[in-house]
Formats: sequence, C-alpha cells, structure tokens
Amino acid sequence: MLTYILIAIAVILAATFLIYYNNFVRLSHQIDNSLAQISVQLKKRSDLIPNLLSSVKGYMKHEKGIIKEITDARKALVQASGVENKMKAGNQLQSALKSIFAIAEGYPDLKANTNFLQLQQELSAIEDKVAYARQYYNDGIMSYNVMTNMVPGIWFAALYGFKKREYLKIPEAAKVVPKIEF
Repeated sequence: MLTYILIAIAVILAATFLIYYNNFVRLSHQIDNSLAQISVQLKKRSDLIPNLLSSVKGYMKHEKGIIKEITDARKALVQASGVENKMKAGNQLQSALKSIFAIAEGYPDLKANTNFLQLQQELSAIEDKVAYARQYYNDGIMSYNVMTNMVPGIWFAALYGFKKREYLKIPEAAKVVPKIEF
C-alpha cells in the first residue's frame, strides 16, 4: 500500500513539473508569435509606402522634405533589428505618415485621388492591426509574468530559468495630446 502511495505522489509531482514547464514554453511561444505578427504588420506598412509616395509626388512637388522624411523612416524600419529598434523606427514612420496626410488636406485633387484614398485606408487598417498585435503581445507578456510571479509558478520559473519579460511601451512623444484649433 505504501508503495502505491509513493508512486502516486511521484506521478503527481512529475505531472506538476511537466505542466508548469509546458505552460512556460507555450506562453513563450505565444509571445514570440505575437512579436512576429507585429513585424509582419510593420513590413506590410513599409511595403505600402513606395506606392503612397508615388501617388503623392505628382501633387506635392514642393513638399520634398516630408517625402524624404518618410523615405528615411521607411529605410530605418526595414533595416531595424530587435524589438526596441523596430518599434522606434515604426513610430518614426507613423509620425512621418501623419505629416503627409495632414499636408494632403491642402491638396483637394490629392484628397480626392482614388489611389491615395485607397492607400490611406490600407495604412489605417494596418495601423489598427499593429495596435491589435501590440495589445496581444502585451496580453501574452502579462499572462507570462503573472505565472512567473505567483506561487508555485515563481518556483518553477526559477527552476527552469524563465525570467520576467518586458512590455512594449508607448514612447513619451506618442502620448502627447495633439492641440486642435478651429
């Protein structure tokens, strides 16, 4: 009888160790996948930029500074490596795109151009997907970090070498509320 009890305890302990290890691995892969989705959306956005610029160039010949800023921001995004650099480059590109859309308000022909409107809508949709992917990433980080900070997860995290992960943060410049005057 004692042998059966010891075997049952050993099986329960082994199952507990396996369950926690597998949960940490699953959450880690979920976080990596969501980070990859962010990269996919940023790549889609950078691929749309040349089309946007070609439709805008004809209307905005004297706005070369903005066009150069967008081109440079896109180049920085394409060449960025690592999460932090990609997010920084993506935010710079987003800021530059806002400038071009603001300037487009002064060009009625451009605002009415079908290609420009379609590109603007596609970029807006991609921005929504980037925001969703960032939220999904941070949700995964939250689940993972909660598991690494709660008992008994904290013990298993230390045992298996799983460490707390960082959230994606919004840069301070993006938190500033724009001033709108009429």
